[in-house]
Amino acid sequence: MKTIRIILIFVILGWSNTVFAQKIPSGKIISPDKLSGYLKPEVKKGFTKKGELSEAELAQYFREKFSERYFYDWRNFDQRFQSYKEIYPLAEIGHTERALDHMAKYNGSTQWKLPFNYLFGEPLNAYALRHLARQHKMVDIAFYYNYQNRNPKYIQYFKDQQQSLSTALELGKYEKIEDGNGVYEAFRSGYRILNWLQIHNMFLGQENYSDEDQLRTIATLLQHGAHLFETNQEFVSGNHQTRGLSALAMVSILLRDFDGTEIWYTHAMKLLEEHLSKEINDDGFQFERTVHYHMSDIDNYYYVYQLAKTSNLEVSDFWENKLKSLFTTLCKIAYPDKSAPVLSDDTDDPWSEKNDISGALTLGYLLFADAEMGYFANNEVESNMYWYLSDTQLKMLANIVTRQPQYKSLDFPTTGYYVMRDGWNFNDHMMMISAGLDDLKPDHQHGDILGIQAMANGKVVLPNYQVRYYLPDLELFKNSMTKNVALVNDELQGKQYTSNKGGSGFGKFKELPNPKVVSWQTNENMDVFVGSHDGFENIGVDYSRQVINVKNHFWIVKDNFKSDKSHTYKQVWQGHFSVENAPNLIRTTFDDGSGLDIYQLKNTDEVKTDGQRGKQWSVVSKKGMENFSFITVIFPFDTFDKRIDEENQNPQLYGWKINNSKWESNALETLSLTKGEISIFFSVKTLQFEESKIEFKEMVDVLIDSTDGELEIQFLDRAEGQYTITKNI
Repeated sequence: MKTIRIILIFVILGWSNTVFAQKIPSGKIISPDKLSGYLKPEVKKGFTKKGELSEAELAQYFREKFSERYFYDWRNFDQRFQSYKEIYPLAEIGHTERALDHMAKYNGSTQWKLPFNYLFGEPLNAYALRHLARQHKMVDIAFYYNYQNRNPKYIQYFKDQQQSLSTALELGKYEKIEDGNGVYEAFRSGYRILNWLQIHNMFLGQENYSDEDQLRTIATLLQHGAHLFETNQEFVSGNHQTRGLSALAMVSILLRDFDGTEIWYTHAMKLLEEHLSKEINDDGFQFERTVHYHMSDIDNYYYVYQLAKTSNLEVSDFWENKLKSLFTTLCKIAYPDKSAPVLSDDTDDPWSEKNDISGALTLGYLLFADAEMGYFANNEVESNMYWYLSDTQLKMLANIVTRQPQYKSLDFPTTGYYVMRDGWNFNDHMMMISAGLDDLKPDHQHGDILGIQAMANGKVVLPNYQVRYYLPDLELFKNSMTKNVALVNDELQGKQYTSNKGGSGFGKFKELPNPKVVSWQTNENMDVFVGSHDGFENIGVDYSRQVINVKNHFWIVKDNFKSDKSHTYKQVWQGHFSVENAPNLIRTTFDDGSGLDIYQLKNTDEVKTDGQRGKQWSVVSKKGMENFSFITVIFPFDTFDKRIDEENQNPQLYGWKINNSKWESNALETLSLTKGEISIFFSVKTLQFEESKIEFKEMVDVLIDSTDGELEIQFLDRAEGQYTITKNI
């Protein structure tokens, strides 16, 4: 009996929160004239002692609350809109194009379940329905209303489209979550809430947005909140739930006068904290390993954090510190020109070779007044974020305090990114190595395990490319032919590509290589990364890659293949290359005369060039080998006279000489680069100079530095190794 009572208590406790929150229905919209019945008792008492509140009283009450709680005071909208037009004069064009596009495709009273057609007769696909569900372009229509002398038909269009979804909800004629394109799925519902809140705040002072209209929008937002709470009780990995929980928290802050919303807030903040804990790695990187989704998470958390701070609601130190780490990470990965590399599913600007992070770091500066973030910040935010800042924050933009970052070469060991950085001046070199694979949700990862990208002299000399899900060649741009990686035969890293259930174009690989980081070393003169992956074990090939940064000069990439059978081994290099000394020297140049040489220290067999979408790549091959290592110098130059001399069979590389060391090796396959008393050796077991001898336990790659008569040995292919030094006297 005692056991039964204990179980019953747990059942009741687990059940009560849901029931209490479900006082606000999730399957229908509360009628505006019934809305006051859902207010908290203490809120009702503040109005009147007589029965239900009138719609006029309730609408006026919430107009006041929105002026206090939203990102800005709607009563100042006219002044803010005038400033917006002055700061962003081209915004009108974009808003107009998108607004007209949306209205040309859909009636106000549109449908919400496939199949159905656009107004011009063609059928919608899943991608279009998902964007209709997010209601991004409805915000443009709200702007268009203001640009078009406030023609009331555009407010009516918004009201009709909102009502059409409410009708579809009651009739069950909408895309369900289980169909793959769910209109009320957390990500789409979350974005719709964000957009409708913005529109609601823009329209609050308009005569054609009546008290009843305002309360109907509030009732619709409450139904969305109830549905999000009901369907997001447990943690689900990924940005879709995060977007929904962010919206749930926003609704619970702005409409906290309604019974049960305090439970929504507690629940949303708890689950968001779980996302922060599980999905913001301990190295500060968002777990999906892309800049796009990293910045998207910043937005999700920013909206909540900003509203909570405005309303003096409690936000834990953990929450705040994790949010700040997201901004700090962007500073750490930035290129010297203040942009950031392209990492996996970055999708803002298809085919772009870098990411603009200034907008995100401007937000970071406004939240934390951090001068390092200010280094990347602009004196204006992106136009869409202008409406999510307070007046105080807008004033901060006029006098941004900046401090150049001091980060040197560094790693994100949990996420698996490694940054080789020479400095922060515009022409300095930087390379990023991708050596991670998220074990929970690798959906957004590309076939670029141990891939690299680099900037030198203000140019992305080894690019990666942004993608767009609905483009038919998404699979190509997600996989290895558009990455700076090594391959075997015709094997690509990404295998068994499948599109998503909803058919929106997004796709993922069922199989990607598992990376292993062998060694990471960094000092003032050199960075060394050593890693391997199992991507070619299915054809009997062991593979590893070494990347050496000879700081302020060049990089060396060594790709090692071992097999019992003969294969064709390849390196893929992104860029518009010409063959200068076939096949061992290829070159790309840029509009200012700077460029990049890729020089093979070991002979290869051929170079083939291919491309698509205006992008090109070159594939360097070595055929019919069981074991082979490419030893490749990645050589940036800022002017033509500093390039590798294509006429010289044994060129110098910024003073480094090939096979010119005072140390002698007894192995025929040994190659070396030497400058002064420093030598880099590849494939060496014994070295001798005069009476001194160094013997390694096995064949290794090492750096030998005998500057000032002291001998320093650094392994370049492993974390540590064994050797003996003898000197005859």
